[in-house]
Amino acid sequence: MQNQIVIVGGGAGGLELAALLGRRLGPHEGPRKVLLIDRAVFHLWKPSLHEVAAGSLDSRQEGLDYLMLARRNHFRFVLGEVEGLDPVARRLRLAETRDVDGALLIGARSLDFERLVLATGAGSHLFDTPGAAEHACLLEDVADAEAFHRRLAALFLSSAYDGRRLLRIAIVGAGATGVELATELLEGHAVLSAALDPTERFTLEVTVAEAAPRILGGLPEAVADKAARALQARGVRLAVGARVTRVRADGLETSVGEIPADLVVWAAGVKAADVNKTFGLTTGRLNQFIVDDRLRASAPGVYAMGDCAEAPGPDGRAVPARAQAASQEAVYLARALMQPGDPGPYQYRDRGSLISLGPDHGLGSLMGGLVGPDFLIEGLLARWAYMALHLQHHRVVVGLRRTILLALSRLAHRRVSGRLKLH
Repeated sequence: MQNQIVIVGGGAGGLELAALLGRRLGPHEGPRKVLLIDRAVFHLWKPSLHEVAAGSLDSRQEGLDYLMLARRNHFRFVLGEVEGLDPVARRLRLAETRDVDGALLIGARSLDFERLVLATGAGSHLFDTPGAAEHACLLEDVADAEAFHRRLAALFLSSAYDGRRLLRIAIVGAGATGVELATELLEGHAVLSAALDPTERFTLEVTVAEAAPRILGGLPEAVADKAARALQARGVRLAVGARVTRVRADGLETSVGEIPADLVVWAAGVKAADVNKTFGLTTGRLNQFIVDDRLRASAPGVYAMGDCAEAPGPDGRAVPARAQAASQEAVYLARALMQPGDPGPYQYRDRGSLISLGPDHGLGSLMGGLVGPDFLIEGLLARWAYMALHLQHHRVVVGLRRTILLALSRLAHRRVSGRLKLH
């Protein structure tokens, strides 16, 4: 059976596109015309991964089941990972799926399509740094975040009950993920310290290493300066202009000296999967699919969006790898795939940037493309605006009423279980 529209990747953009198209092409009896493929069984908004890693968010409570989303939004869902693409025959090849013990769940199979949207995202760019793959934790998906949290929880507990007086964590990369993770780690440590006996408390030392001359290079300088001061006030060590030359089991070697660490997290750079180069489509230096201003890849009927796509931006540079870009591309493609004729070019609009600096503080610039980058907000207002972005994503895929219920459920869960999870 040939599927009318196949979307590969259920991240922020891919899922929103599947929901928008599914609702427009249904509900109706008969086969559903939109198929979403993802290698996981549930969806978590990727900007929340640092909260899962730090133990302040329960991925199982926050995650949304793809089959439930498919039923409510009238698309089909298939569990699997694409390992091959024949753009001429319009056929995808899915790898076999195995469980955590290695037992075969689903065999390899092929799927045909009329139109294909690749929304497979991107992972970390290690820049061929020696030791990074062996010794650094990544935060590319829920599994990575949960694996990091297990190591963090073990170190927290051993530090509290085994006499360790100092725990050192190094974060490579001072983009939004690195900065927000540093904040969440300190917040979790503060919560744990308040629950411990004074004789069991330990010091947490967090260092953020950034090769650029300042943190948050993609945000306005005024926002970055405020964030730097806020982090330093909380005790975070910022090592800017520090290019990491080697990652060791006990820390980092950088261009400005060594940074000792018991745990290293890599949150620098973005690079799409190497397998993209084997799909018969034109790719760029970061393995992203090259698309035109209609988000069309180099083969007829194939589109790409989100972090896996290199799309032309308004300033001549590629559209940045941000959740807001993926959401805008989803809205554009939902319209383009439904209407006959030329939909006109896709135009990325920078709506500003927001970062979280804890449960009651944030920083950001709003409507950067409209009133300029100096329209800054901070404190609780910025934190609420940051939360609103998450809720807006939920509204698109589950509706307003369910989004309100999910928000209330999350608030109630935190009130009962606390902000830090060690299990």
